Amino acid sequence: MIHIAVVGNGRIGRPTAYTLLNERLADELSLVDTKPGQAWAFGEELKHVAASLKYDIKINTYDSDDGPEDADLVVVCVGKPRLPGVKMDRRDLVAENAVIVNMLAEVMPPRSPRAKWVIVSNPVDAMATMFKKVSGARFVIATGDHPDTLRLRTKLSMDLGVPVSKVEGFVGGEHGSLAYPLWSTVRIADQPLDDYLRKTGKSLDREAATEYVRGISKRVVDIIGGTEVGPAAGFRDIIRSILQDRREVYSCADSLKLPGMNEAVNVSVPTHIGRRMGPNLWDELTDEEHADIVEAAKAIHENYLIGMGAVDKA
Repeated sequence: MIHIAVVGNGRIGRPTAYTLLNERLADELSLVDTKPGQAWAFGEELKHVAASLKYDIKINTYDSDDGPEDADLVVVCVGKPRLPGVKMDRRDLVAENAVIVNMLAEVMPPRSPRAKWVIVSNPVDAMATMFKKVSGARFVIATGDHPDTLRLRTKLSMDLGVPVSKVEGFVGGEHGSLAYPLWSTVRIADQPLDDYLRKTGKSLDREAATEYVRGISKRVVDIIGGTEVGPAAGFRDIIRSILQDRREVYSCADSLKLPGMNEAVNVSVPTHIGRRMGPNLWDELTDEEHADIVEAAKAIHENYLIGMGAVDKA
């Protein structure tokens, strides 16, 4: 019997829960949102979806963060999102969202002591770092650069004129302005990128691909109000690999103490993911990629400290 809880039933929590429901990953699904009636209303909709699927699943709803008990996996989607039409980075959300995530890290883990925690709230890497340090939970990851990885593969497919199913490769570092395509991991039709370009005579604007990875989500936010089903599908990939112990490789933000860092932070490195994390592909990356990821980790640590400062002032 698998029990999943989705905390925060807003623009990203709803499509995430809907996607998980359609994947039939749980026997029990708990929805949590402190806005009165929000979880209940969305829960009614999901019950109708379950009826359509002929899927016998127990759906619980709570308007208090300490509601669900004995969850096996909790997806944390709470917090303020980026606003359409406003120039802002995910980092701009750190102070406000840190207070919420800190509170959840204090009250929720004691009620689900065996749970695995998947953090989605932005800035996601710093929020996962905070959640792990405050809660003391063993398994806390951020969804990190897996959504960015999907964006990179999409851009490479478009620019090189190849089916996206023939594109592999990962993004690492921060989910944000310090997200770095890990070019050494890119394969096109099972060939290293440089070999593919040389054999086909094609060219690739790597800077444009990097800008797409870092900027496409804000363009989507400005037009339709937020990214929804794209990230939700990526979260599904990660959660499915955990619950089914698939050991698939995703660029998620696990807690790592990297060279030059005084403490561990959640930073994205392609990693085998199942009921436990690892091993990761750090040793297969280039020195330049190592340096980029360390740079991102230092920025994540700074955001984490800003968040803790906001908690202290709250």
